[in-house]
Amino acid sequence: MHTDSTNVKPGSKAAQSAATRAKLVKIARRLFAKQGYSGVGTEEVVKRAGVTRGALYHQFEDKKDLFRAVYEQVEQELFEKVTSRAGSETDPVDELKAGARYWLELCLEPEVQRIVLLDAPAVLGWHEWREVGGRWGIEAIEGALTLCMEIGAIDRQPVSPLAHVLMGALDEAALYVAESDDKTTASAEMAQVLERMIDTLRPR
Repeated sequence: MHTDSTNVKPGSKAAQSAATRAKLVKIARRLFAKQGYSGVGTEEVVKRAGVTRGALYHQFEDKKDLFRAVYEQVEQELFEKVTSRAGSETDPVDELKAGARYWLELCLEPEVQRIVLLDAPAVLGWHEWREVGGRWGIEAIEGALTLCMEIGAIDRQPVSPLAHVLMGALDEAALYVAESDDKTTASAEMAQVLERMIDTLRPR
C-alpha cells in the first residue's frame, strides 16, 4: 500500500494512514542505518513508532517490504542531491565528472553505506537493488549524455547502453568504497578512475 500524503485531506483516514506510514519509515530508517537489517526487529520499530503491529502490517507486508520503502526513500534523496548540484560546471563532461565525485562523497555517509550498498543488495536481491537505483539514476545519466552528444562534447553512440555502463560503474565504485578498510582513500582513488573513464568519452 502506497499512499501519497500530498493528495489527502488533513484529518482524513487517508491522511492518518499516510502519517503512520511516514512515521514507520522514519523510525525504521534510523534503526536500519544504525543496526543493519538483521539487527532490527519489527517489534522494536512498532514500539519506537508508538503504533500497533496491526498498523505496521496494514502498511507493509513484512519487514522486507518496510526495508524496501526505506531504501527507495534514501535512493530518491540521493538522486535529488546529485541533480541539485547540476550546473556547477561549464563543461558538460566536467559536469558528469563532478556528479560522479559527489556520488562517491555521498556514499561515504554511514547511512548510505549500510542501507543502499550493504543491506539492499542482500535483502532485496541484485535485480531489485539495481532496478530501484536505476529508476532514479538512469534517466538523469541519459539526459546528461544526450546533451553532451548534441553539443559534440562526446562522440555520438547509443545513449541507453552507455548510461547503463556508467550506472554500473558508479554502483561498483560505491560498493568498492563501502567494503574498503580505508574508505576515504578508496573514494579519492575511485574518483580519479571514474574521471579518467569519463574523459575517454571526449572526441579524439
